[in-house]
Amino acid sequence: MLPAFASIYFGFSLQNVRWGEIMHVSGAISLGLGLCVLSSTAFSTAKEPIEPIEPAKITDAAKVELGKQLYFDPRLSKSGFLSCNSCHNLSMGGTDNLPSSIGHQWTIGPINAPTVLNSSFNLAQFWDGRAKDLQEQAGGPIANPKEMAFSHELAVNVLETIPQYRASFKNVFGDQNITIDQVTDAIASFEETLVTPGSRFDQWLKGDETALTQQEKSGYQLFKDVGCTACHSGPAVGGMSYQKFGLIKPYITDNPATGRAAVTGNEYEKFFFKVPTLRNIELTYPYFHDGSVWDLGEAVDIMAELQLGRTLNKTENTQIVAFLKTLTGDQPDFKLPILPPSQPDTPRPDVK
Repeated sequence: MLPAFASIYFGFSLQNVRWGEIMHVSGAISLGLGLCVLSSTAFSTAKEPIEPIEPAKITDAAKVELGKQLYFDPRLSKSGFLSCNSCHNLSMGGTDNLPSSIGHQWTIGPINAPTVLNSSFNLAQFWDGRAKDLQEQAGGPIANPKEMAFSHELAVNVLETIPQYRASFKNVFGDQNITIDQVTDAIASFEETLVTPGSRFDQWLKGDETALTQQEKSGYQLFKDVGCTACHSGPAVGGMSYQKFGLIKPYITDNPATGRAAVTGNEYEKFFFKVPTLRNIELTYPYFHDGSVWDLGEAVDIMAELQLGRTLNKTENTQIVAFLKTLTGDQPDFKLPILPPSQPDTPRPDVK
């Protein structure tokens, strides 16, 4: 899958404000900075802006198990080679650690694949937010000719030829007739369990003062003081707003993605992207929507300059990076699914 996800944007701007509708850009920057400072101050006087990740609560174990099988099943792709896990590898922080993912016939994707971990906390899915939830997102790559290159109809046909899948769908949904909505519902249910509790930072949030070093605590305080929490807050430390990348200075890239403008058609939303989660950020390199930066410290400096108009000294950079690494939580740990075998009438893979 080549959807939008695995990066770091220390977004610093008005959350979800459509500047083009209300003011000139210069005025928007001034107002945005002011409100972000106020937001950061309000957070610090009320409670910590970041909340702990809690373990997933599974209410339908059978649906989650079915979704796990589908997540790892490459037969949902035309080539029989690519699965959801190909680009959102659960052994690699829920991403593929590539600037852009590789799809059907070695097609290079247009944008960096974000992490699937903690993605249930996002206000929408993909960098541009074009999918309203995980279920809608799950159907996109299957039918994308540059990704899994199949069709929803053919994917369902494959599953319907496999008796064990028919039995599982009947058990979960009460109907042996499989639909693409059932497929994406099951995948989304599994993805909702892919949360990463137990980070050292969460242990500190819950009262363990020894969980962080003084350097890491200083980095978190600096992270708040400079205004990063205006956009990176909540359980996922991001994911809950769209922000302009290149607020103070433009971001220079060869990547053609225009963010929200491609979805809404509104020119003033050009280069507005969904703020990514910073959870597990040390695992989800390379950074930014174009996957151009491999070093976390470099990414921190770029975001400070472009979003805050600030140059961090070496000590400040080191402190913030140290804090960010405490956001790595317990990675998904489960028994890999054993996929049911294809049958004589199961459509064969097509690599062409």
